[in-house]
Amino acid sequence: MAQIINRNHRIYYEVHGDGPRVLFFNGSGATLDKSAPLISAFAKYFTIAVHDQRGLGRSGIPVGPYTMPQYAQDGVAVLDHLGWDSCSVVGISFGGMVAQEFAVTWPERVKKLALLCTSPGGALGASYPLHDLAEMSPTQRAQLYPTLLDTRFTPDWLHQHPSDAALIADLATRQSSSLSPEQIRGEHEQLQARSHHDVGARLGCVTAPTIVAAGRFDGIAPLANSERIVAAIPNATLHTYEGGHMFMVQDKNALTDIFAFLSESTGDLLT
Repeated sequence: MAQIINRNHRIYYEVHGDGPRVLFFNGSGATLDKSAPLISAFAKYFTIAVHDQRGLGRSGIPVGPYTMPQYAQDGVAVLDHLGWDSCSVVGISFGGMVAQEFAVTWPERVKKLALLCTSPGGALGASYPLHDLAEMSPTQRAQLYPTLLDTRFTPDWLHQHPSDAALIADLATRQSSSLSPEQIRGEHEQLQARSHHDVGARLGCVTAPTIVAAGRFDGIAPLANSERIVAAIPNATLHTYEGGHMFMVQDKNALTDIFAFLSESTGDLLT
């Protein structure tokens, strides 16, 4: 088991692949095991450092409350342990929020920044409050969640698009594993920290070239939020894809564009 102790908190991490260095921040409730296919895709072209964020997976579940700066500092601890002074940073959904916090606090450590299906928080726009789902009945959550993932995913749409229905079913299977009370507490602490995310006033501190990627039909992190991130970060570009919160699965161009951006040589990596 690869782990480090950061301020009395145990962090489980892994390093995969060979190529330009990338630090990857995962999404809400996502563990390395659940994200293995995406991590493997990055590892084909990059040396990717990934860790289970505090409260999740094989990392520790310290006493809360947790804060977004703590999540970002956990990433710094991983880099320091590996001896990486700087690298590209990728964040998806909640991880994109952590990546923004990381980039505004330690801009000198970020070579390139990729923010995927995420939000700046505060006045510039927050993502859907996922902590509210805990207050709903299982039936209410099941009815709402598909349209959060993709605003087109109504019952009629899913009936007429079997591949999208299969995507929802696969996601439900991945999330169906039972959790201990401590693991449930860890997920709750993460969602509470997420609810306080707000870097809008500090995004001008980001110095790295930045790609902001969004799904046109994302009900969790609306496209308008990504547009506001791009307006606030110098040297940032927006890429919009035909999909929702899972646009990287839905649009085959998404990962190709992201990998090309992160490559040290423009486009050569994928030829």
